[in-house]
Amino acid sequence: MQSEYDPHAVEREVQSYWVAHDSFHVVEDSARPKFYSLSMFPYPSGRLHMGHVRNYTIGDVIARYQRMLGRNVLQPIGFDAFGLPAENAALKNGQPPAQWTDSNMAYMVGQLKQLGFGYDWQRQVATCKPEYYRWEQWLFTKLFAKGLVYRKKSLVNWDPVDHTVLANEQVVDGRGWRSGAVVEQREVSQWFLKITAYADELLAGLDQLPGWPDAVKAMQRNWIGRSEGLEVDFTQADGTPLTVFTTRPDTLYGVTYLAVAAQHPLALEAAKAQPEVARFIEEAGHTGVAEATLETMEKRGVALGVSVTHPLTGEKVPVWAANFVLMTYGSGAVMSVPGHDERDFEFATKYGLPIKQVVASDRSGDEYAFSAAEWRSWYADKTGTHAVNSGVLDGLDYHGAFEKVAALLEAKHAGRRRVNYRLRDWGISRQRYWGCPIPVIYCEHCGPQAVPDDQLPVVLPTNLVPDGRGNPLAKDDAFVNCRCPKCGGAARRETDTFDTFIDSSWYFARYACPDQTQAMLDARAAYWLPVDQYVGGIEHAILHLLYARFFQKLMRDEGLVKVDEPFTNLLTQGMVLKDGTKMSKSKGNVVDPATILESHGADAVRLFMMFSAPPELTLEWSDAGIDGAARFLKRLWRLVAEHVAAGAAPALDTNALDAGQKTVRRKLHDTLAKVEDDYSRRHSFNTAIAACMELSNALQKFTDTSAQGRAVMQEALEGLARVLAPIVPHICHTLWRALGHAEAVIDAPWPHADVQARRADTLTLIVQVNGKLRGRIELSADADQAAAHAAAMADASVAKFIDGRTPRKVVYVPGRLLNLVV
Repeated sequence: MQSEYDPHAVEREVQSYWVAHDSFHVVEDSARPKFYSLSMFPYPSGRLHMGHVRNYTIGDVIARYQRMLGRNVLQPIGFDAFGLPAENAALKNGQPPAQWTDSNMAYMVGQLKQLGFGYDWQRQVATCKPEYYRWEQWLFTKLFAKGLVYRKKSLVNWDPVDHTVLANEQVVDGRGWRSGAVVEQREVSQWFLKITAYADELLAGLDQLPGWPDAVKAMQRNWIGRSEGLEVDFTQADGTPLTVFTTRPDTLYGVTYLAVAAQHPLALEAAKAQPEVARFIEEAGHTGVAEATLETMEKRGVALGVSVTHPLTGEKVPVWAANFVLMTYGSGAVMSVPGHDERDFEFATKYGLPIKQVVASDRSGDEYAFSAAEWRSWYADKTGTHAVNSGVLDGLDYHGAFEKVAALLEAKHAGRRRVNYRLRDWGISRQRYWGCPIPVIYCEHCGPQAVPDDQLPVVLPTNLVPDGRGNPLAKDDAFVNCRCPKCGGAARRETDTFDTFIDSSWYFARYACPDQTQAMLDARAAYWLPVDQYVGGIEHAILHLLYARFFQKLMRDEGLVKVDEPFTNLLTQGMVLKDGTKMSKSKGNVVDPATILESHGADAVRLFMMFSAPPELTLEWSDAGIDGAARFLKRLWRLVAEHVAAGAAPALDTNALDAGQKTVRRKLHDTLAKVEDDYSRRHSFNTAIAACMELSNALQKFTDTSAQGRAVMQEALEGLARVLAPIVPHICHTLWRALGHAEAVIDAPWPHADVQARRADTLTLIVQVNGKLRGRIELSADADQAAAHAAAMADASVAKFIDGRTPRKVVYVPGRLLNLVV
């Protein structure tokens, strides 16, 4: 063993060992419990960033720990390889996206291997390869046959820079999540998946996920947004109903206006004769259709010059077009109660509309000066209030008023009970080239047809170069022109491609059987699923994680998998910051992993990532911190090297240890107990590392070179090598071998604490007199109350406060405290 630690030489040698021994390839084994550890796969942007390094280090530490516990561990990796960045790079460089993507994947694989991640590389997938995406095309055709897929014209978020439709979740503050362009509203024909058909199951399933953070589950519950209420019909002049949905029928008497979306038929009709309405509709077309955007924008509207009749009072209620109403939500119309809704109040105040109080509360002062926070709190509780100024509802609480209004409206055929969802069906069409082709053929005679199984996959041409003027697939006659699978006549292919969230909604299942060419999944998926530990950012709480849960249920109902949920446990890691802000090139605070790997080595990077903060919290990059991690590894190396240089240690004889040797051994096993708890229960790897550093410091001060002293040192160093191996695997592999073991440390069993070793022969007991500290006494660890009492009475510092008196009460806390009351 070299006396000086050379991280690069060590890491090259150990990584070569792993390759030569195929150390991380895994097959199904019914004799051992399985453990599937997975981190969210990366987009092949070209280089790993520090967020990647942290994410994948956490996952790798968990996987290696579970392997040492004796479990059959699967940890795969791949690439989420379709998407707009490749098209943008192709536009800039004048080369097909496939070339850019393949080159980036090859480079990033090298970086991942350099970091020592224990992946089964034989299971690598790339979503841009036909052998992968053919199966999501196949599943689409099955959903098409079931009626879970449909096509319609829809008002969508259009990104004018990226020339594609964005899901509501992909609009951030009114801008496209990738381009940053202000989104527009356009009506476009696109394909939808009926995720709403699974809304109740997606909601109920959250209660079966105790291993998920509460924050993520709350975000999904809010996004699904199940609400029970009434559909209420207001009557138009021609006798037809204008229907709204409300969860607060107890406030129906407080309605002073109705608001409709700018694209509502009433608004469009009014625009024909009213230029101001037409201008409003035009302006509204340049805002997003995401609810979050509408909540924060200035509330604007225009009167349509029409009224409807209130179903209970018979009063005329004016109708306005408003920019806070979505045509895609419910009927595109809402009833407005400005006396008890912050948004409605703001709008009514701005345009001089009536405001009525119909709910009495304990508030005093201005009845309508609610802050948004106060309103939401009151609205959620629905308690401590009753209806007023509401005719037959007066005096009724929320529930009583709800039932009364429901009965009145149902009797008049002017309303009905409904369950509504905030969740909308998933628009999966994207007007871009670099994505999975949607397997649909259009025939003038037969209509849209799903591509037959024997014609799958619909292969994406990889030689096209985007020109920034729409989807190049639409201009590729060789791709577009085809034959109808039903009548054999001339037809054309769909040129839209799937939303890339389709690609990432089932990849975790494909890892189980990536070499399967005859089916989407096989029996191996039943062995490996669900994923036992999933690691990724909380920013994916709604998009990816909700869609993956949805796809799991689709695959289950197709007979492909057996379990309802894809991920048993979820760890959402925090961001990596520099100087208190997110790393970005524009801020000049990017730390390149490649540079740090070159200067410090992989183990130092991994150690810093795990030591600097708990996984779920933000990590602040520190140059001093990475230097400190490297110094600790050097000290650990020297500690082992000096021990090994003295020759083989004798066998440990626990009956022959002196007090000093027992103390060090107790420190070792206390550390093992803490580290195991930190790894398994809390994922608090930072405190586990801190405990190991404390043990290392104790060992540096332990200079006992006797036979049993060296035996204790051998046991302690072996313990350190094993518990640190998941975090710093290269150095621990080398140290473990140097300590005399032929097997690799990844195949060594996890060391468990010895209960007997943690027991001290003696202990220090605090002695109080009348509740005040008066002394400390050394006792045998198994001393009872009588022995403690006798020792305290014999102690000089205690005796002077007793002053010959007999205690009238003795309070004894074994192993900790004795209080004498005199």
